[in-house]
Amino acid sequence: MEKRRAGEGIEGCERATLVDNRFYKSPRAGHVPRSSTRRSTTASPRPRSPLHLIPSHRRAIAGCLAAGLTTAAWAQAKPPVIVDAAEIRARPDLDVVAEGDVVFRQGQIEIRAQRLSYDQLGDLARAQGKVSITRDGNRYSGPELQLQLQRFEGFFSNPSYFFSRTQAGGDAQRIDFLNEDVAIASGATYTSCPREGPDDPAWLLSSRRVKMDFANNEGIAEGAVLRFYGVPILAAPVLSFPLTDARKSGWLPPTMGLDNKSGLLLSVPYYWNIAPNRDATITPTVIAKRGVGLGTEFRYLEPGYEGTLNLNMLSNDRLTGRSRGSLGLVHEGSLLGDGFYRAHVARVSDDDYWKDFPSETPSLTPRLLAADLRANKPVFGDWRTYARVLRWQLLQDTSNPIDVAPYDRLPQIGVRGSQRLFGGLEFALEGEFNRFTNPDGNLQPTRMTGSRVHALGSLSWPYVTPGWSLTPKLSVNAAAYSVDQPLTSGDRAGRTQFGRSIPSFSLDSAWVLERDTQWSGRAMRQTLEPRLLYVKTPYSDQGGLPNFDSAGKDFNFDSIYTDNAFSGIDQVSDAHQVTAGVTTRVLDADTGAEALRLGLAQRFLFADQRITPDGAPFTQRVSDLLLLGSSTLSSKWKLDAGLQYSPEIQRTVRSILGARYSPGPYRTLNVAYRFKREESEQVELGWQWPLYGRPREGMNRGNGTTCSSAWYTVGRVSYSLRDSRITDSVLGFEYDGGCWIGRLVAKRLSTSQVEATTQLGFEIEFVGLSRLGTNPLRVLKDNVPGYRMLRDNNSLDANRPTAP
Repeated sequence: MEKRRAGEGIEGCERATLVDNRFYKSPRAGHVPRSSTRRSTTASPRPRSPLHLIPSHRRAIAGCLAAGLTTAAWAQAKPPVIVDAAEIRARPDLDVVAEGDVVFRQGQIEIRAQRLSYDQLGDLARAQGKVSITRDGNRYSGPELQLQLQRFEGFFSNPSYFFSRTQAGGDAQRIDFLNEDVAIASGATYTSCPREGPDDPAWLLSSRRVKMDFANNEGIAEGAVLRFYGVPILAAPVLSFPLTDARKSGWLPPTMGLDNKSGLLLSVPYYWNIAPNRDATITPTVIAKRGVGLGTEFRYLEPGYEGTLNLNMLSNDRLTGRSRGSLGLVHEGSLLGDGFYRAHVARVSDDDYWKDFPSETPSLTPRLLAADLRANKPVFGDWRTYARVLRWQLLQDTSNPIDVAPYDRLPQIGVRGSQRLFGGLEFALEGEFNRFTNPDGNLQPTRMTGSRVHALGSLSWPYVTPGWSLTPKLSVNAAAYSVDQPLTSGDRAGRTQFGRSIPSFSLDSAWVLERDTQWSGRAMRQTLEPRLLYVKTPYSDQGGLPNFDSAGKDFNFDSIYTDNAFSGIDQVSDAHQVTAGVTTRVLDADTGAEALRLGLAQRFLFADQRITPDGAPFTQRVSDLLLLGSSTLSSKWKLDAGLQYSPEIQRTVRSILGARYSPGPYRTLNVAYRFKREESEQVELGWQWPLYGRPREGMNRGNGTTCSSAWYTVGRVSYSLRDSRITDSVLGFEYDGGCWIGRLVAKRLSTSQVEATTQLGFEIEFVGLSRLGTNPLRVLKDNVPGYRMLRDNNSLDANRPTAP
């Protein structure tokens, strides 16, 4: 046998780079490794892998085989193969032996062993002694690897593995390769917890036998058991799962919940991968006090449109004695050119549905559910046409009825745009037709209905310089009506067709003045921003006219600089007034971050205002004074304040005070006080704070594990000082055990002065694997300002269906 020292070439090579040796070539011409199989280019919805509890580690083991070993089977000669060893011996056409710290490299793959041999006659490769494979940060090791390359038959004895993406791993008794597409792992385990002494890790997932078919992207596990502190909490005799991130039909982990009205809820979702661009999640649910329900989510993504359909059904609610359900649809698509359309539909079976199933009422206003279809298409330049059909469902409550409901629009059709004219003039116009009808559930069946055509036009001439701007504007609000019931009052009494036109003139002037300064040695920039707005709108008698869509604007810093006190079209306030205000800001000269903002604004009237939101003439010559302030002088503190002061009664009418203290990661304390004279007075407290143990200090460890553990508390409480009761609240505790996180969250939602719905959710997150229980993260994010997840959401997807 011919001997060579490490680094000497073979057959004339200067290094032990055996690219031309059959040992390192593809055993099958044209074969492509499974790890580089071409993905489908068809657009598809967000991936949601089924049965996340098991596939995470099975897919990880599969990654070891598909990405690590099959590619390491030297299926292609590109990129080149490099072998380094203390000693390399070769007999032409017979065998090759490398010994002593053998390192095999091909691309991102690295195999290390004490001895590596290849028998060319038997096409058999053996690696022995501290065999390890590294690829893409994943590590696999064992005492012996034996592989017949062309047939890809062999075994890896007693392998252990660690996966960088999940920061978790495990071991197996043996992995057998039946061919290049099929492998079997025996006695496999998976965990992200470190072993501490002879005790088992905090959680451990084990399986008696795992068969992996890479050609069909399918794995089958037998005898899979998840143990938590040695106690089996979930088992499956046989299950299937995908071997890659590709979606696959299958069962998702069960979810559980508890509330004071429905009792215990248990859901077992099933994921159906219909097509690359369509999928569905079907969720049977057992509700202790009500019966069995079924929830369905269907998602689709086509070249010209996409959408989601949610349907929840409860065939026989034992508490109410009737069938109940909800429907939610979001569908949008493109029209010819740059146009688009969108449909948003929300419907429920009964008035009490929002109270009994608050998580299934898909609306920001749970008692006003819309069926809204709209389309928008450009015509030319900045001009667009649009159309809309809108119908409301009102959920009435006898203890708190909705007296004034919004109108249905059947339909709404219009055109809107602007045009720059000669000499810097700007022209804008909106023309629209609406047919208004009363929605179902309206408590005023005799309320006026009818049609309206309106036009909002304006001609402005803005003059803008770097520090000053002046914008005169002439506008008109014109509307023509055709109503179904004759007017009963005013000059137009008895008529069903009428119109009105109201002009308005405004002059808006604003300044931005700056100066450089220093605060405690920091370079800062201070601005002074005065603003004046003059508005002249003549009085027009609108008594007896219908009011289809107008409402008084909230009095704040945005609305005080507008020329109409009403939103919508039907109501136009008369005005002869000037609004004056000033704002000053202090900015960091380097970053532009705002450290301080102070402002005030007030309106001065030259004549009485006869058309007002509350219906009573406004005879004062000055409006309420608005004050605002916010500060972020310290990275730990943020302060906000707003105040509305009435000169007439010399008292505060409304005020908002808020403070947030955030000294570090996972430490946030929010306090807010809200007051509105003769209506409400409320205090709100929100927090996320460590209670005990060694908390995480903001290190972005992804799904990394640590032996430290800590308790956290999180919540938000709203208390009404006027009613002396808690209105809404969320209270939770989180435990970070390093490789697992436990969450217990209770939510209380007031549905009336005397009723409330309370829900309790519990979840265990096995870091690097999945979550079991009810997912409370959305509740915490929506209700606790500044809430941060204890770990990055790099574990498997937690967006699972909820109970109907």
